Amino acid sequence: MGPRRGRLFLAHCQASRAPGPEQEREERWAQLFEQLDLNKDGRVDILELQAGLSGQGLSKGSAEKIVKDGDTNQDGALDFEEFSQYLRAHEKELRIMFSSLDRNKDGKIDAAEIRHSLHTIGVSISLEEATRILQRIDKDGTMSIDWNEWRDHFLFNPLSNMEEVARYWKRSLMLDIGEQLTVPDEFSEEEKKSGYVWRQLMSGAVAGAVSRTGTAPLDRLKVFRQVHGSFSVKKKALSSFQYMLKEGGPLSLWRGNGVNVLKIAPETAIKFTAYEQIKGVIRGGDQKRNLRGHERLVAGCLAGATAQTAIYPMEVLKTRLTLRKTGQYSGVADCVRQILQREGPAAFYKGYLPNLLSIVPYAGIDLAVYETLKFSWLNRNGGLADPGVMVLVGCGAVSSTCGQLASYPLALIRTRMQAQVSEKGAPKPSMLALVHNIVTREGVAGLYRGISPNLLKVIPAVSVSYVVYEYTRMALGVDF
Repeated sequence: MGPRRGRLFLAHCQASRAPGPEQEREERWAQLFEQLDLNKDGRVDILELQAGLSGQGLSKGSAEKIVKDGDTNQDGALDFEEFSQYLRAHEKELRIMFSSLDRNKDGKIDAAEIRHSLHTIGVSISLEEATRILQRIDKDGTMSIDWNEWRDHFLFNPLSNMEEVARYWKRSLMLDIGEQLTVPDEFSEEEKKSGYVWRQLMSGAVAGAVSRTGTAPLDRLKVFRQVHGSFSVKKKALSSFQYMLKEGGPLSLWRGNGVNVLKIAPETAIKFTAYEQIKGVIRGGDQKRNLRGHERLVAGCLAGATAQTAIYPMEVLKTRLTLRKTGQYSGVADCVRQILQREGPAAFYKGYLPNLLSIVPYAGIDLAVYETLKFSWLNRNGGLADPGVMVLVGCGAVSSTCGQLASYPLALIRTRMQAQVSEKGAPKPSMLALVHNIVTREGVAGLYRGISPNLLKVIPAVSVSYVVYEYTRMALGVDF
């Protein structure tokens, strides 16, 4: 529809005798379309939509979705007729959402109703937090939201139902920064039956493999510093890096990466399966209810412990292969054979206790920081908007990094215990004895030896992981 047709349509509306709600709505849309149509060609494209509504926090992804949903003739833009049809359909969806929140049917939404509605979809917030969300939408200061306020706030937000709000915060982004894997929290029964779940997990596994391979030199430097950091020749990170290059050449920087990548698939599968089973036990008789925050933490920790117990021998192998000198092992099988011959099967669980203990602070801090960042964003943006990719990536990266920092001393103790080579039957130093020895010789800072390369790899790991994750999801047909 061109500019002339749009003006004729508006003139027709103004000429009508009875200015009812429908006519007022069409006039309002016509005025808005005129404002958004910056080049006055009778069409609004993605860039115009995003520019015109940037003040409302409309993301590029949301603008693309609006144009995609409303563009019936597939020309990449919306004419006035398509614009009106989209808004009319979206208002109906918003009316349904409004009615579902308005539990007492008084035509208004209060803070308690917002809190209850978000709780039913798995987003638990306090009444105070719900009130702050309400105040973002409440324009007349009545401490309630009427239909007009609700419609105006969400008219250009492409969310179509309350369940979509929770979907953005289900942690469906599997960001792998090389440490403990994060498995998405919730999947619907439909997603499980359709194969969506395993395509999603496969995308995360492929992204993790590429990310770990790309940051393997920093990971090897971290392990090297954790084990040899107090030795004079390897005291500084740069000296350690130069030593590794001199000893084995550039390819030695990727030692241990093969096992590190191989363990992604079994760890992901076991952790996800265990998490689903543990959730069922926690829910008891009510299998449809959403888990509360502390219940998700318990389920996540137990699932992590189950997965780590199953694949822990691969963790020991990874550490030994990472630290090996040139010619020490001919391959993975030779490494396994030598460990069994010299130390026995129990060697494959060296450092298991500190590894198990590290799961709780990692998962707890990770979840707490993620929830804090999530609520901060929800409060700032009205509570029910699409956070966009960068917000999700940022929240996931920051929370995972904080979890790593909290559990790093235990991870260092684990690595040192894994690296110890002892003869069968020889006494093995305990975890507490090792902590005492490190603190005595190196001070408390010794428990954080190797943390600098660990932090350096976060940004490249997250960036590579996300990009590969997105392309793999598209290749496998996983729609976000």
